Amino acid sequence: MTTLSLRLPDDLLHDVDDFARQMHIPRAEYVRKALEQMNMTVAAQQRRTRLMETSLKVRMESMKVNAEFSAVEDAPHA
Repeated sequence: MTTLSLRLPDDLLHDVDDFARQMHIPRAEYVRKALEQMNMTVAAQQRRTRLMETSLKVRMESMKVNAEFSAVEDAPHA
């Protein structure tokens, strides 16, 4: 495990200490859990963004295919 050193505003550290104490866990564990939660949130947002981008691409292709079928259906000798 790697050690990480960071600077925090005093009020944030005070909140961290208070919440960690309330949860009966060490400060380091509280910070680890907070970072894990943030990582999950960012990863979920990235998945949503990729899904939306892919969905829009598929939608555009579907619209092209629908237009091609529509043109064939309307052709008199199709």
